[in-house]
Amino acid sequence: MSVFRESSVIVIESSKRYIRAGVGVSDFLHVPTLEVPARVGLRKNPSTSRIENGTETHNGAASRLGKEEDIEMSNGYQNGKLSSKTTTKYISRPCRQLGILPDAKVSDYLVGQQLDDALAAKENVEVYWPLDDGDDIRSWPQVEALWKYVLFNRLGLRRKQNESPVALCVPCYPRETHELLAQLFFERFNVAAFMLVERPLMQTYAVNLLYGVVVDVSYSDTTITPVVESLIQYNNTMHIDVGMKECEIYLTNILRSQQALVAAISENETFTEEQLQAELLDLTRQIWRDGLVKVPSDGETAQTEDEEGVTDIAALLVAGKEKAAIEAGTKRKLTAKQTQAERERERELAQLDLIQVEFKGKTLTLGRERHRFCEPLFDPTLLNLLPLVQNNPLVDRVLSLQEGVHMAVASLPYAYRYHVWSGIFVTGLGPALLSRLHPYLLTDPNGHKYGRILNVPEYFGDYRDKGNGLAAFLGASIVAKVAFNEPTSKNFLSKAEYGLLGPRAILEFSPAVY
Repeated sequence: MSVFRESSVIVIESSKRYIRAGVGVSDFLHVPTLEVPARVGLRKNPSTSRIENGTETHNGAASRLGKEEDIEMSNGYQNGKLSSKTTTKYISRPCRQLGILPDAKVSDYLVGQQLDDALAAKENVEVYWPLDDGDDIRSWPQVEALWKYVLFNRLGLRRKQNESPVALCVPCYPRETHELLAQLFFERFNVAAFMLVERPLMQTYAVNLLYGVVVDVSYSDTTITPVVESLIQYNNTMHIDVGMKECEIYLTNILRSQQALVAAISENETFTEEQLQAELLDLTRQIWRDGLVKVPSDGETAQTEDEEGVTDIAALLVAGKEKAAIEAGTKRKLTAKQTQAERERERELAQLDLIQVEFKGKTLTLGRERHRFCEPLFDPTLLNLLPLVQNNPLVDRVLSLQEGVHMAVASLPYAYRYHVWSGIFVTGLGPALLSRLHPYLLTDPNGHKYGRILNVPEYFGDYRDKGNGLAAFLGASIVAKVAFNEPTSKNFLSKAEYGLLGPRAILEFSPAVY
């Protein structure tokens, strides 16, 4: 007999920039039903707290717990724990860098559509990304506002009648943070049970790995995490201070050098230098978001068409690509009827790799320069040549992506390295990364380089053509389905066990968390 109904299980994946969630873990594991940016907004006011020398000063006091619809939390800390009485206190953990954190209640923050509307109306709103620090959570009131919005506003749960167990997938956080997360979900959200899992491990579960190395390229940085026998190797994890943000800056500067493109964007418009840069940055983000960037392998300059050969009908049906195969066959038949001049012209256009993009009511033509988007990941020194304004300019000591993966794997005991190289998991950059890893790969007795890129299996029907970006959610769903269906499972913490043992019990009841 199962402990919880599968239809009531909540799976939440919290990455640095997005929160994905879904209800239910049926036999056919589904993609998340909602995805919201992991950001909150606060209308500007003079009540803020400044972080100085790793500590914080606050002006506010604790607020009384409100009704179900007005759950609030103030900044502060009381004996290292949340109070179980009428007042509840948290401390906003300091950021890695000096900055300003607001002294605000949970209910003061704008989240989701409310924040989108405020930004669209150009209100004076400060935007925060509390999960983007990577090493830990920046602000507890801010993340509570995010998860409160997801659970109660978007998924429709009610706090007093909350019978749903929650599986929360997060980056690798310190042990103290794990305890505070359990405390937050039980005491603030009243969940029926709670399971904490970590993103790198869930990504390996999604591709059936016990050994591997997970390369997670986020907006602000890149994390490279080896996994050995389903255990995250925290001491061997590498962090590189280059992410999608630097790629956006890099391609934006390349596009700015395209005079025809700049002229097309500026047609009937008068932009300042800052406004033009912002327009090009928006265009860069749209190009990447719409999948118009191909990441070339090392030394590759042009994309070649697949050669015609024997078609594996069964494989096409399993992969759900029968429509694409029919369209490709029709295209080949039409090409065969073309004249020699027409075929040469088509090959010429293919080599130019020109596409037309609709951008803010204008039709823009882009060439192969868009494929240079990810070059800073493989050669960070390219950023030193750009006229960037950065607090910490990049220097030669910054590792490239391939060097970071090599160092993470090389720091493991030699006996594990062959196994880890056999499972390289990376989102969107697989073939390009593998070609650049070739000098670092181990050689088998036959002289062959040993390394393999893995992707989410195609038998997960809902995840077909979604890439690897949802792998962490898929892995968390698999674990939640197994754990919450097992009466004797020790992989989650029930409400009764939490009341008896307290927050520290989450370290014993969560799989592979230590």
